[in-house]
Amino acid sequence: MFQPIDVSFYQQPTLELARSLLGKLLVKETELGTASGWIVETEAYIGPGDRAAHSFGNRRTRRTDVMFGPPGYVYTYVMHTHCLINVVSGESGHPEAVLIRALEPCTGIGLMYERRGPDKKLQALTNGPGKLTKALGIEKEDYGRSFFAPPLYIAEGKNIESIAAGPRIGIENSGEAKHYPWRYWAMGNPFVSRL
Repeated sequence: MFQPIDVSFYQQPTLELARSLLGKLLVKETELGTASGWIVETEAYIGPGDRAAHSFGNRRTRRTDVMFGPPGYVYTYVMHTHCLINVVSGESGHPEAVLIRALEPCTGIGLMYERRGPDKKLQALTNGPGKLTKALGIEKEDYGRSFFAPPLYIAEGKNIESIAAGPRIGIENSGEAKHYPWRYWAMGNPFVSRL
């Protein structure tokens, strides 16, 4: 159906990758069908020196282990009962990642409504990191998969004309890191989580 992007795409510096992911298509194939959405919002986390990153200070745990490997792999974790999905970035041994914060639905919208509830507005299906994983059927068990092969992968999408940058969201207790302008979004897109 869609063609996964080559692994070489993930070998760019984390901040560049966070911008380059905008417009790409996140795809999840399940037994119930395939759902996908264009990425419209991301946040970069630059590992050891970034107080907001799970790998701050080179903290290596069972949860962060995949971030210490090569780029292009799936880092999922659960926060407040919501599964969140990140793209591992940076070279091996440099634990960095890009959080996918929001999608614009593309295919499998009926499936998204089944998973998120029939009363939701289209905009509310995927306009947040926990919402998009539920809508696509992404689970914590997807941890460690690659993004360049089914069933969970990133494909070419559409060009995003205007990209905005600003501070990341929900990281108030991270000192100066809460001010870093490492959140990127497609300007004017109604599926961005918040402005």
